[in-house]
Amino acid sequence: MSNLSGFVKRVRDIMRNDAGINGDAQRIEQIAWMLFLKIYDTKEQDWEFDDDNYESIIPNECKWSNWATDDRTGRAMTGDKLLNFVNNKLFPTLKKLPVDAQTPINKAIVQTTFADANNYMKDGVLLRQVINVINDLDLTDYNESHAFGEIYESILKELQSAGSSGEFYTPRAVTDFMAKMINPQIGEKMADFACGTGGFITSWLKELETRIKTTEDRELYSNSIYGIEKKQFPYMLCITNMLLHNLDIPQIYHDNSLLRDVLDYTEDDKFDVILMNPPYGGNEKPDTKSHFPSDLASSETADLFMSVIMYRLKKNGRAAVILPDGFLFGTDNAKVSIKKKLLLEFNLHTVIKMPNSVFAPYTSITTNILFFDNTGSTKETWFYRLDMPEGYKNFSKTKPMKLEHFDPVIQWWNNRKEINIDGFDKAKKYSADELIKTYGYNLDLCGYPHEEEEILAPMDLIQRYEEERASLNAEIDSVLAEITNLLGGNAE
Repeated sequence: MSNLSGFVKRVRDIMRNDAGINGDAQRIEQIAWMLFLKIYDTKEQDWEFDDDNYESIIPNECKWSNWATDDRTGRAMTGDKLLNFVNNKLFPTLKKLPVDAQTPINKAIVQTTFADANNYMKDGVLLRQVINVINDLDLTDYNESHAFGEIYESILKELQSAGSSGEFYTPRAVTDFMAKMINPQIGEKMADFACGTGGFITSWLKELETRIKTTEDRELYSNSIYGIEKKQFPYMLCITNMLLHNLDIPQIYHDNSLLRDVLDYTEDDKFDVILMNPPYGGNEKPDTKSHFPSDLASSETADLFMSVIMYRLKKNGRAAVILPDGFLFGTDNAKVSIKKKLLLEFNLHTVIKMPNSVFAPYTSITTNILFFDNTGSTKETWFYRLDMPEGYKNFSKTKPMKLEHFDPVIQWWNNRKEINIDGFDKAKKYSADELIKTYGYNLDLCGYPHEEEEILAPMDLIQRYEEERASLNAEIDSVLAEITNLLGGNAE
């Protein structure tokens, strides 16, 4: 294809004329299932070349190369015939592919990818046009395949402004920074228990790839990731992302990480590294909390994921996790219990506070990166406030955060010192004793000056208010309990 950069625009322009497509989120989902089949077809050709006994899980008539390819002779399906095939043959067949525990991952992913997928297009002629654009991609050509990896990244970025789908994409600058600081090593295995489209996994792979020296290293690299994604659409995007990164057996699972008792995890369920941006502000079924010890059973999804992370991090393992301010300042019982476990059983060595528009337009709530390891209890924690770069008032779609904006943190990381600007702490070290006894597990330190100027979106404002109210109620309950105890003592 001569103009890869116009790929997304061409496909979008065609779909805009189809009455069945409503908004960018559906356009991207439509592109996703076709891209998956195109990329999977390319992979299968490689697997057949390497293994004479390879058998596809996809019936011949449903293989991309057997129905999607248009040789321009007029014999390719189009119009109502194509729509009928896609809706009544292709999708029902792929949704019901026979899969069991013995099915190899690289075959099972076809069924799990299509389990809840949909074809939204209603015009078979326009559908043919989109298929032709996608089929013209030459993914057997290394340079074009690599270039398309960059195009795919731009498709994932579109999710940031595609309504509720924004939760699936963490800015690449953030995932790259976290992977760089976590310092991957050959032979380690990393996990993301809410992996979305695979941003953390691809950043991990990019950082780890620089350490490959032998064929054995390459094999360890290919088996170094593990992901779980609850929602069908980002799961599909993630699987496609992994195939584009030449992971022939992507260990990505369509499941909910919160629906297993955390006390049941064994050593085999633990990982050397965990990189995550847990969903927050989400709603889980009420019985989800039954999978956690009562003191850790929060109603906030980010809190529950923090518990999963702690139970699934290997001895001497490392973690980097993005969490909202509500986790840091929260003093309700569950949050305090989770932070108590974090400080007493793990080494929370660094907290990086990020500017409030890093995740715009999805959310304007300020987020933080917590770096900790499973090497023993916390002795001291460094807090560092990353300020908005010069010339930026806010990050936006046209002015996104870049890896270079983390340069001040990277330079400070290995030569740490306390920094105070205009009477406000920008970097400061606190002992665990201070965090527990002086601050009562409130980790919201080295905050931004003039926070009263911060303007939040209505839903973010409501969430912030609810978190602050819960913390205030917890503090009031604690004071009342102390007064009651004192009165009880006097009565005796």
